[in-house]
Amino acid sequence: MLAGVLLNLCLAPMHAVAVTPALALPIILTWAFVWRYWRLYAVPAAVALMVVLLAMQVHTGIAVAWLAEPIVVKPIWSTSAMIGLAMPLFLVTMASQNIPGIAVLAVNGYSPPAGKLFQVTGLFTLAAAPFGGHAVNLAAITAALCAGPDANPNPAKRYWAAVTAGATYVVFGLMAGAATSLIAVSPPVLIEAIAGLALLGALGGALMGAVTEADGREAALITFLVTASGLSFFGISGAFWGLLAGGAMRALTRWHSNRSVSR
Repeated sequence: MLAGVLLNLCLAPMHAVAVTPALALPIILTWAFVWRYWRLYAVPAAVALMVVLLAMQVHTGIAVAWLAEPIVVKPIWSTSAMIGLAMPLFLVTMASQNIPGIAVLAVNGYSPPAGKLFQVTGLFTLAAAPFGGHAVNLAAITAALCAGPDANPNPAKRYWAAVTAGATYVVFGLMAGAATSLIAVSPPVLIEAIAGLALLGALGGALMGAVTEADGREAALITFLVTASGLSFFGISGAFWGLLAGGAMRALTRWHSNRSVSR
């Protein structure tokens, strides 16, 4: 499932080269060169170059509000929003973020108590809601970046990646005007390409883990293919349906094996 989630993002660098080679090629070459000598700084170097290249495209006459001004918005209860917005977002968050997030942590050797994690994220979501904050969850892509070996070879020290990411989010939030102006002049595929470069290691590890054992390999491949296909029903992404399809294949295989043994 994790490999299926990451596949399209990891294909983005190639798509970016096709769409905007003048921007994508220097970024990819910079990433490859820095990765060869200083692997930890490969993605930051690529991001820095992207910022420089995009900043050169921003018209000097455009006024940029570098610091965001906080605005207090009074929360208003809405039954229709609860039914038509909050509940669907809850289901999508659980199926597309929390479940894949738990899978990401498991792939990287972490076994946190899922119930307590959901309780904590739920409490933080309640606290953030009156201020317009979105759901706090085990974001699958962010987890893949922070929990993998690229963050730190020592699993006990990878939490620093999450701390650094959180601090960076705060800075970007305060500088929302500048960040928005910069991203507005960027082809969306270029942003995805940077993420794809950062996730190559996570994709490789997930693919190897999926096909290492012959027992259950078909179920793993079905999970991968359904997830990567982008299949979506009722607003729920392919990660959830991939798990269902792979689980059904796994159950069918075990049922067939048990019947063969009983005979």
